[in-house]
Amino acid sequence: MKKILMMLVHGYQRFISPLFPPTCRYYPTCSNYMLTALKKHGAFKGTIMGIARILRCHPFVRGGYDPVPDHFTIFRNKSARDEYRKTMHLK
Repeated sequence: MKKILMMLVHGYQRFISPLFPPTCRYYPTCSNYMLTALKKHGAFKGTIMGIARILRCHPFVRGGYDPVPDHFTIFRNKSARDEYRKTMHLK
């Protein structure tokens, strides 16, 4: 199941995503986040995490660095974001 979902995301990245301008507010992009979540957490939890990330990606969010956490959660990885900002000397 995980491989099928990953093939769907790769298909999106190759055929659908190039048709639209880049608008993802996070790094890594939502599709890369989904692939990493599927690899780390499996088909069920990875899909839930990816969908939660896509729902968080809208014009009213600040965005920024948000890697896939090592433990399952549908919330943003704030500790990694704060650590990244600290190392880059950002606010």
